[in-house]
Amino acid sequence: MASFKKTQIRSLPKIGQKVTADTLYWRKLNFPVTVKEFGPIDYIDVMPIEPYFIAVSSAAKVQIYNPITHQVHRHFTRFKEAAYGASIRSDGKLVIAGCDEGHVKLFDIGSKSLLRIFKGHKGPVHRCKFTTDNVHVVSFSDDKSVALWDLPSETEIIKFSEHSDYVRAGCVSSISSDLFLSGSFDHTVKLYDARSPTGSTISVDHGSPVESVLMYPSNSIFVSVGGTELRVWDMLAGGRLLARVSQHHKTITCLHLASDGKRLVTGGLDRHAKIYDVQSYQVVHTLDFPSPVLSLGITPDDFTVVAGMANGLISMQHRQTQAEARALNPKQSLKVQKKSQTAYRFRLNADFRSVNRTFNPATDVEVATKTDTNFVSRYDMFLRKFQYSKALDTVLTPYIRKKKPAITVGVMHELIRRNGLKSALAGRDDSSLSSILTFLARNINDPSHANILTQVANTLLEIYESSSLTPQSEKLFLQLQEHVNREVEYVKHLMEIEGMLHILLASTTTQARRGSPNVVHGSPVKPMLPSAAAAANATMIYNVG
Repeated sequence: MASFKKTQIRSLPKIGQKVTADTLYWRKLNFPVTVKEFGPIDYIDVMPIEPYFIAVSSAAKVQIYNPITHQVHRHFTRFKEAAYGASIRSDGKLVIAGCDEGHVKLFDIGSKSLLRIFKGHKGPVHRCKFTTDNVHVVSFSDDKSVALWDLPSETEIIKFSEHSDYVRAGCVSSISSDLFLSGSFDHTVKLYDARSPTGSTISVDHGSPVESVLMYPSNSIFVSVGGTELRVWDMLAGGRLLARVSQHHKTITCLHLASDGKRLVTGGLDRHAKIYDVQSYQVVHTLDFPSPVLSLGITPDDFTVVAGMANGLISMQHRQTQAEARALNPKQSLKVQKKSQTAYRFRLNADFRSVNRTFNPATDVEVATKTDTNFVSRYDMFLRKFQYSKALDTVLTPYIRKKKPAITVGVMHELIRRNGLKSALAGRDDSSLSSILTFLARNINDPSHANILTQVANTLLEIYESSSLTPQSEKLFLQLQEHVNREVEYVKHLMEIEGMLHILLASTTTQARRGSPNVVHGSPVKPMLPSAAAAANATMIYNVG
């Protein structure tokens, strides 16, 4: 007698995000801790040295948060109106911020005292930065100007007024204290040199209002964002465009470098933060947020990622430590710590163990083969006994039909092959019938199961069309009919689109034949045939009820 052949379960590969090293790296961020402020989070700046305090500009105050305790370490409220663009000096001792009054205010973080007020702008100052020598400040204002200030004397050194609209973006060079970059709503990005008072040395057109700019540490490349585009420019080549990337579907608002300058992070109004590889400018990971992102901050060690949102939320995410990973997944840690047991691949021959003689490796050693245990599932046991109804009941349990529908469909396929589907479906009570109808309504629209489930549905209707149904079963049949009718409408629309494409390609073929027969743009034209599956699904209408 031939051995019983197990039921073949057809499994399709899952389509999902490709898991890369970057994906695993950024997935280690813990669940975010959120803090609510009274206004939109205009700007976030991270202290470049430990303990990596975070300066947050929102409403009429600047607050400095401790990233570990998530508590306010210092707050500055010496503003009559909104405060903008607070930036911490590289030594962590001073913070500077612009405001709606057109002033730039300098504060001491330790004593919270106001040290300097730089007056000279006629419009709100949205961004201000310390230069790399820590004794000068650059401010970017809505009065269309960019100014360089001296900290000790509290005086203006030079001012550039080349922009024709608000200047809302700016950054400084990390190498030279004389170079700084500005971005304006007039679509231009300009590079200034304080040693050249005649004007900007480089000017490029971004193509849309510039929201943020960033200069790479090497000072050879700078990046601008505005609209839905990120543009990369070569500074050494006079502002030549290197890359143009559009991965957001709403305005990009902020920029930040991460992973020691190897990754570029952008945040936008589409509630996403995209992480790019700076070599290829391909997106390697995406972070999601509950509200439009206005500002981003990342600590130099990538341990903390901070996002400021339009609804006043501040999201702080910390990287998972090894101890936290073990606490979240104790089973995995036990597997790592568990000693591997010795597996004996060879053993002594029984003849050698029974007879006391000299050991011969060629004849007295045999390979230990692993015994193969043939596990038989419950539905295969019932199929083996021709108990088709019980086999179907086994795969209609809530866990299998919801989590592993391929097993249920595989058993139904086997019943169709054995001509046992009708006997498995007949004579069912209201409870078991509702399980089958629920499964059909849930999965009949799945293209990978539609062919088999259509046969099951037809058989079910053939059996119960003349029977008196309970109100619950009748309701489930009507739900199945609704799912099928909806699928038929989808197929009709797809066939209409297919007909339009057929006419379009036919006209293109006619035009191509005048020059080169049967060729369109260098490739032969093949006639489009109607989809057999679509035609089969289009006739799948059940008149129930």
